[in-house]
Amino acid sequence: MKKETEKKRQPASTRSGATKHKRSSEVTVARGVKEPREKRATLRKKAGSSNEGKYKNVSSSDFAGRAGGASPHSYPINTKKRAKAALAYAHNAPDPAGIRKAVHKKYKDL
Repeated sequence: MKKETEKKRQPASTRSGATKHKRSSEVTVARGVKEPREKRATLRKKAGSSNEGKYKNVSSSDFAGRAGGASPHSYPINTKKRAKAALAYAHNAPDPAGIRKAVHKKYKDL
């Protein structure tokens, strides 16, 4: 049997010092670019845009998505390896030729 002097353990959410994290209404989708959470969810449903917002350290100018009719922050081309991947996945974009054109503009040798 427990002694009456023992305190009952409180749940973590009610203990002193415990803080609840609030979800921000904005999400970083590219370096220096924040968008509302709802807009991001809508853009990710767009054809060829499932990875929209997963490249937070890439500059906005290093994406080919807008050229291919996909989300402006999809199809990163900041490195040759990612540019090759963008070419490989271009068939998923609404306008694959736009993705290819953006990659070849930046990397003439691909």
